[in-house]
Amino acid sequence: MFGEGTESTLIVDIIFWVISVSTIVAALAVVQLRDLFRSALFLIVAFLGIAGMFVLLRAEFLAVIQILIYIGAISVLMIFAIFMTRDVEEGSPGNTLRIPMGIAAVLFAAIAIFVVSSTDWNTIEAAVASGAISAATAVSITEIFSNTVPWIGQLLLQDFVLAFEVASVVLLAAVIGALALIRERE
Repeated sequence: MFGEGTESTLIVDIIFWVISVSTIVAALAVVQLRDLFRSALFLIVAFLGIAGMFVLLRAEFLAVIQILIYIGAISVLMIFAIFMTRDVEEGSPGNTLRIPMGIAAVLFAAIAIFVVSSTDWNTIEAAVASGAISAATAVSITEIFSNTVPWIGQLLLQDFVLAFEVASVVLLAAVIGALALIRERE
C-alpha cells in the first residue's frame, strides 16, 4: 500500500551512500584543512550533500532553501570575507582543545547512534496496522508529504505568521547593521 515507490530501489541506495560519504569527507576536509579558501569550498560540497539528502527525503522545499541560503548566500559571503583577509594560506593556528573536542565529538556520535538504533521508529504502515491511525488519516498524511510546499506556505502565512514576520524583521535589521558597518569604514 504505502512505501512501494522509489525508496526501495537499488539506485536510491547507491545515491544515498555516495551522497553520505561525500558529505562526510567534505565535512572532515572543512575541519582539517588549513587553507581557508579550500575549506570554504569543501563547506559548499557539504551543503550540497545535505541538500541531496533533503531531496532523498522528499523535502524538495528544504533542499532548495539549503541551496539558496547556505550555498548561495552564506558560502559566497564567507569566500568574499576570506578574499578580503590577509594570509589566507596561513590558516588558523593550532588549537589546544583539539583532543578534548575530538573526544566530545566521538561521545556525541556514540550517543546519537545509540539513540537512533534503540528508538522504535513507527511508520505509517505500522500505525495503520496497529490501529493507531485510520487508513484515511494515513492517506491524508501521505498526501501532505507528497506536496509539501503548499502546506509549508500555509503554515508560514497562516499559523506561524508572527514568527515569520519577526524573522524577516531580524534579517532586515542584520542587513541594515551590515550596511552601517560598511558605511563607517568609508
